[in-house]
Amino acid sequence: METLSVAELASAAPSQAAAYPIRRIAVLGAGTMGSRIAAHVANAGFPVLLLDVAHAGEPNRLAAQALEGLKKTKPAALASPEFAARIGVGNFDEDLPRLRECDWVIEAVAENMEIKRALLARVAPHLRADAILTTNTSGLPVGEIAQALPQEVRRRWFGTHFFNPPRYMQLLEIIATPESDAAAVASVLRFAEIYLGKAVVPANDRPNFVANRIGAFAMLNTIHVMQQQGLSIEEVDALTGKPLGWPKTGTFRLADMVGLDVLGNVVRNFAANTKDERSDLQLPGFLEQMLERKWFGDKTGHGFYRKQKGAESDERLVLDLATLEYRAAQKPRIPALDLAKNIESLPERIRALLGGNPEKDKAAAFYWQILPDLWLYAANRIGEISDSIADIDRAMRAGFNWELGPFEMWDAAGVAETAATMRVQGRTLPAALEKLLAAGGSSWYRNDGAEYFDPRSGDYRPVEPASAVVTLARAKRSTGVVAANPGASLIDVGDGIGCIEFHTKMNALGGDIVSFVRQTLRPESEAVRNFRGFVITNDATNFSAGANLVQLLLTAQDEEWDEIDLYIRGFQEMTQSIKFCPCPVVAAPFGLTLGGGAEVALHAAARQPHLELYMGLVETGVGLIPAGGGCKEMTLRALEFANAAAPPGSRSDSVELHHAMRTIFESIALAKVSTSAYEARDLRLLRPSDNITMNRDRVLHDAKSCVMALAESGYHPPLPITDLPAPGESVLAALRLGIYMLRQGEYASDHDVIVATHLAEILCGGNITSGTPVSEQYLLDLEREHFLSLCGERKSQERIAHTLKTGKPLRN
Repeated sequence: METLSVAELASAAPSQAAAYPIRRIAVLGAGTMGSRIAAHVANAGFPVLLLDVAHAGEPNRLAAQALEGLKKTKPAALASPEFAARIGVGNFDEDLPRLRECDWVIEAVAENMEIKRALLARVAPHLRADAILTTNTSGLPVGEIAQALPQEVRRRWFGTHFFNPPRYMQLLEIIATPESDAAAVASVLRFAEIYLGKAVVPANDRPNFVANRIGAFAMLNTIHVMQQQGLSIEEVDALTGKPLGWPKTGTFRLADMVGLDVLGNVVRNFAANTKDERSDLQLPGFLEQMLERKWFGDKTGHGFYRKQKGAESDERLVLDLATLEYRAAQKPRIPALDLAKNIESLPERIRALLGGNPEKDKAAAFYWQILPDLWLYAANRIGEISDSIADIDRAMRAGFNWELGPFEMWDAAGVAETAATMRVQGRTLPAALEKLLAAGGSSWYRNDGAEYFDPRSGDYRPVEPASAVVTLARAKRSTGVVAANPGASLIDVGDGIGCIEFHTKMNALGGDIVSFVRQTLRPESEAVRNFRGFVITNDATNFSAGANLVQLLLTAQDEEWDEIDLYIRGFQEMTQSIKFCPCPVVAAPFGLTLGGGAEVALHAAARQPHLELYMGLVETGVGLIPAGGGCKEMTLRALEFANAAAPPGSRSDSVELHHAMRTIFESIALAKVSTSAYEARDLRLLRPSDNITMNRDRVLHDAKSCVMALAESGYHPPLPITDLPAPGESVLAALRLGIYMLRQGEYASDHDVIVATHLAEILCGGNITSGTPVSEQYLLDLEREHFLSLCGERKSQERIAHTLKTGKPLRN
């Protein structure tokens, strides 16, 4: 059966989903994978039934233990602990009749054909006539698993391969069979995209499907080349991590994290069931021995690496593959990697790494073996595992966290040039590559990635995104960049909405971004006249890591206080321009949204965050305080919360106000960072009215819809508040007492006390009578004055310098 494309399934989904509405889900199997799938369904807001084998004397014990375990997993499987209440537990002996309540049943038991078939035979009689049944197998033949099921059930049967952990790994492979009802498949695709946040890739029913087929080959071939070239584990991890845009852990450290037992199952399935040009690749002998010894990686404490307790700190040991004994890990010395780490662009870095002499350069010799091997293998799989190179690339990006898929990497290296070299080496070129070159193509993609080469037709086809995906890259191609400077751009994303995009390193907020936002959003600007509203977001990994600390440190060390004062005034003017813009401005934060990045989001008319939002006002970590309006906005939120919670006629220093102020003080003083958008809401960084998007690829679409809704409802910006009742001396005294107790208990240093005291005074509006009316500008002035004072502290400058050097805050 030829797989339908994502676009074909997505276009069918809205019209056909009515035949298979999904409101309640069951997961069969409460192991690591099954329980975490259930947790992510709960994250999406749906009730889920989690069943497992009945335990003697305590039938629901296994499922109940799994549920308790979900509350403790790291990284957290649940976006909020309270979501555990959405998961009901049961067992296969007593609770299969409850499946009649469920619209989608996901089988996720052990990766064993007979176990799966036996359970499904018991499950089938309890399914409703419109219930969808899928398997979470990572590589078993989906059609064969269901051979014994009734025909009417097989119509609603297909594979849904989640990647672990399901909350964080975006890929979902859908494996339809020739009997699968396209409407049922489309319904799951739509649900997975919108509610589970998945990047859905259709896969053919072939061993290991798409991502694991390519990933298992890459792993086995890397080991094969390592042994050929006599490389160490540390060297291979250095070579296969960040330099290639693969996870920074590298090959072996990542294997330890995933679990060598899991890896062993995938590799065994690959070796046993794939018959292709690289069938020589088998499970290495050393890995067989490790599995026999139950050395499964991090979960057992023994893997390719293990930690050994030292007198002062833990020491990382590495496995000697020849003796299977551990030795001290050594930092590899590979000059080519030292040079390449300064190259920001991944395509340029790949070209540089391949540019060395393989006879003299260890890195070049390694890359000229594994990369052509990968490219040729992937090209030979076109039509077998997937009909689309775009889907293969997407699967590797979403399932293995590669920055570029294999065909995108090949384009970066230069297809024609590398093909010529491979011919000289005597390699056999795949038919798909020969078709590309014969058609006059020089790359797998063209038009800035908007089209990909389809070997079946011999021509380029549009890269069709999943439904509702609006990317800035496509907007730039269609409507263009309206204005730009080195730090930010204004992009027309259609329907009268503009998008302000940051594009500095880590989207750090420097002078370019500050001036651009101020000029773009001022009431008399051309942008405000021409657009109905604005979104602030970008296509990077993180929304913004905060202010440019390098610039700040250098200025503070030179004691240029007037320059710092001018910068902070400008930053405050930027955040105020966001808040008081005549048009609605919606921030769409995701990933790291720290310090100044959080302040940008706080001042927007609304926020449309991604679920994976790591947001916080973290300036105290570098010995400073938020000075871009962050303290002001958090005080406003505390007052709103206290007023809503307090009985009518309460005093200005009510119990509710003390509680609310303590909450925001602790959040900022301890530099708390949310672990999800839901926790950001608990920390008052988001409002209850801010909606959360599950799918990272839909964030811009949803934020744009939010702006349009605000504009169409007759949006008017708020007026600056001039009569804010300051929390004042009563709350300030309570906060100071708390600071004193922390110091006495040696939970805070002397410098922590200084920073926390400055923070408390800003949040309370100074040591003034509680309830004294103050303005927003008054609080902004307090922020700026205290920030300048802390910039002059030697300890603050040491903390900034330490953070810039290590990436971690220093606690004095």
